[in-house]
Amino acid sequence: MHSIDIAMVLTFVVIAATVVLYALERYPIETVALGSVSAFIVLFTVIPVTQSDGSLVTTSDFLTGFANPALITVICLLIIGQGLFQTDALEGPAKAIVKWTRGKSQWAVIPILLVVAVLSAFLNNTPVVVMFLPILTAVAASAGQSSSQVLMPLSFIAILGGMTTLIGSSTNLLVANYAAQVSDLKLTFFSFTPIGLMVAGAGALYVLFVMPHLMRARQTMAEEFQATSGKQFIAQIEITYGHPLVGMEAVSGMFPKLKDMTVRLVQRGQQPLLPPFENVVLGPGDTVIVAATRNALANALASRQPLMETETGDGNTPARDVPATQAGSVSLAEVVVAPASRLMGRTLPQSGFYTDTGCLVMGIQRRSRMPRMAMNDIRLEAGDVLLVAASEDEIARLRGNRDVLLLDWSTAEVPRRRYAPRALAIFGVVVALAASGMVPIVSAAVGGTFAMIASGCLNIRQAMRAIDSRIFMLVGASLAGAVALEATGGASAIATTLASLLEGSPPAVVLSALFFIVMVLTNFLSNNAAAVLFTPIAINLAEQIGQKPEAFVVCLIIAANTSFATPVGYQTNLIVMGPGHYRFADFLRAGVPLALVLWLTFSLIAPWYYGL
Repeated sequence: MHSIDIAMVLTFVVIAATVVLYALERYPIETVALGSVSAFIVLFTVIPVTQSDGSLVTTSDFLTGFANPALITVICLLIIGQGLFQTDALEGPAKAIVKWTRGKSQWAVIPILLVVAVLSAFLNNTPVVVMFLPILTAVAASAGQSSSQVLMPLSFIAILGGMTTLIGSSTNLLVANYAAQVSDLKLTFFSFTPIGLMVAGAGALYVLFVMPHLMRARQTMAEEFQATSGKQFIAQIEITYGHPLVGMEAVSGMFPKLKDMTVRLVQRGQQPLLPPFENVVLGPGDTVIVAATRNALANALASRQPLMETETGDGNTPARDVPATQAGSVSLAEVVVAPASRLMGRTLPQSGFYTDTGCLVMGIQRRSRMPRMAMNDIRLEAGDVLLVAASEDEIARLRGNRDVLLLDWSTAEVPRRRYAPRALAIFGVVVALAASGMVPIVSAAVGGTFAMIASGCLNIRQAMRAIDSRIFMLVGASLAGAVALEATGGASAIATTLASLLEGSPPAVVLSALFFIVMVLTNFLSNNAAAVLFTPIAINLAEQIGQKPEAFVVCLIIAANTSFATPVGYQTNLIVMGPGHYRFADFLRAGVPLALVLWLTFSLIAPWYYGL
């Protein structure tokens, strides 16, 4: 057997083994991906293979995928999305949509997904998914759904929308341009929109109504712990001159600006004012004792005029804006007062907790009862939960503190909301540049990433945290597999075999078989690689059976976009993989039926539509 044939067979073996190991999930995805790349490097070192241009396939050819523009684009867009999340830039739209969907059924996400489908027909799919990911997550939470039940449908509906117009996907343009060069076929903007809408419509019915039932609700451990976010902390707000609450009058026993908090007591000098509050006007010197959730306290800390930034009034505890709220680097965490702690029996001012740790206590939570007294008058007990605010480093140092037990999963940074307009502006510019085609999407994404960091919306540590190692290794290893397939002739062998097997078959059968083969390959190669490989084959098949090439080229466009069965099939699948906590098998379970629906729909509609 010729050496290149041996290399081809071994390439198929490596790819098949890689896919099986991905699906079994017995080993980390990163380990399997690295093993795949290593296998290709060893294989092509032992069995040298010459490419079509006469050069040998080298190790660098297999590593170029890790610097692929598509991979860089995905990583940069993840960082930009993290910038939007870190600044709560989409809080306004999300709150409006969540308010609209509140009290409605889980089907409230359907109109949002339909909007995504329409936008994806005219904009690049990737920024559309990045833009709607946090919004849809919030909407799902308000409807009692897990994010894993809506984020994969988000990716899939964006891909379906992208297959309906010439600019809906880069693959569409790639195929159309190549076809125009080698044939007389000139596809216009809406040339295949009618059949694209019919096929995508069938897929959308599956995505909207069937797929949510196939998706398992999945949470990270941190989310499972934080599911008890309704628990209340006792906190206090000191009213000083110039405070946002000065002059506020109780309305129906409540204070409008404290709608997310329950006011339990207003301490005015030595006189405690208890609810219901009638004709109470807050003024300097008052201390407002509230019961509030962690989210409510975080929102108060993150707002432009923080309710929690004033002096505590005892002279021993610093101002509440000490933990770098101006620098935007404050984090919140929960700690438990340990048994035999030195804090037991002491109030916060007596404990010197801030002086010792640099962490400011924002609230106290006691499971047995909710004391109706000022927070600084509560004597701490073992088991009390303290909500503390500080820099990430100061909170990390609490791990060595014997007086409190740090709940690591509870640590989260307070959003930098004052940077939200900058983050939105940066994101808008990136989307506009990418959608208009003025600059390549990878250039816009890299520039947007730099702008997010340089403008203070993100720091380097937050940006690095947004990079998912699984995505990095999956894409790099998949592109290495594509290099091996093309270099050994494995890809062209598949295409040639298809042509010989289908010789003499009816046009409708040939068209259906072409769709199926491309549909399978596009989930393991990139969709652009599958499209480039099969465009000349599709046109050649049409000529051999005496048909016009349009049906076959459109078949290739739609089939190459059928990237649902694996996370590596398309960029948007990779983007939702981390936030949705998906596994490789989740894409197989939900994506394979969708791909089959599109294949059957196209196989039935295309012969009638094109008169074959």
